[in-house]
Amino acid sequence: MTRTNRRSDRAREAALQARGWRTGSVREFLGLSDAEAAYIELKLVLARALRVERERHGLTQAVAAKQLHSSQSRVAKMEAADRTVSLDLLVRAYFGLGGTRAGMARVVGRSSAGR
Repeated sequence: MTRTNRRSDRAREAALQARGWRTGSVREFLGLSDAEAAYIELKLVLARALRVERERHGLTQAVAAKQLHSSQSRVAKMEAADRTVSLDLLVRAYFGLGGTRAGMARVVGRSSAGR
């Protein structure tokens, strides 16, 4: 995030608070435990990695779905980290589109770097 974006975010947050709104994280709002927050973050990171891998190979969701023996709508749900999509499915799809263990390690490692 750039310095300008951070300033803009702080200004937006201050304006909301001045109008009586409370601001905070999704984790605070939902009352998530550390484990729950880590699970959701991992799912989001894997969903993004799946989309990046698909796009890296120049595949549409429909073509990726055929390669994964699935449907386009299911691939869309995977990429959106839909609640009906398991971590197992995200991992299998990532590897099914040519993702590597090293690539997954980089993606997962970056996601926890901010902790």
